[in-house]
Amino acid sequence: MSINASDVKKLREQTNAPMMDCKKALMECGGDMDKAVKWLRERGIMKAASRANRVAAEGCIASYVHMGGKIGVLVEVNSETDFVARGAEFQTFVKDICLQICSSAPKWISKEDIPAEALEEEKQLYVKQALDTGKPQNVCEKIAEGKLNKWFEEVCLLEQVSVKPEHDGKKIKDLLGELTAKCGEKIEIRRFVRWVLGEGIEKKQSNFAEEVAAELAKSANKEA
Repeated sequence: MSINASDVKKLREQTNAPMMDCKKALMECGGDMDKAVKWLRERGIMKAASRANRVAAEGCIASYVHMGGKIGVLVEVNSETDFVARGAEFQTFVKDICLQICSSAPKWISKEDIPAEALEEEKQLYVKQALDTGKPQNVCEKIAEGKLNKWFEEVCLLEQVSVKPEHDGKKIKDLLGELTAKCGEKIEIRRFVRWVLGEGIEKKQSNFAEEVAAELAKSANKEA
């Protein structure tokens, strides 16, 4: 079913829910505005959106080390109160985020965090790839947009699908929304770092055969 952009905008203004959630709600409800509002409310999306401007300064910093000390993750997840931060559901979510970052190596938390120059560079790469196949510019632009959405799922934490099978293919942003609705507070993944042992260090590459030959040559010169 095709959804009118003006209806999505109207639902967005009415509920303050994310644009993609508004579009999905309208599609699920056959374009019915009232039903779409109810659909968003039942899933806690509208409540979560209404909390977007609240301040979340509590929470916790958690760490995770994997593969015998080869990969380490440090993440800060915030809540509005310490009471929620101490809760089992919040703590489980934080641990899941650590595991996600360790396993999927995101570069940014959300699409909005991607530097403009990095986004444009990636888009132009996809446009060029499409142009090289002989397709017209307007078609190449659409192809690039589709590839960018796939790229977001790779590099943005919130756009990634959870690595845990029990989450049934939900994205991290979906799990975040569900937790926000359950807790009744704004929950925010604020920052993270991911270290890989030896990353960034230029390691000396050696050729064993060449080393042996060099040693033999040294010995021959000494004997001579």
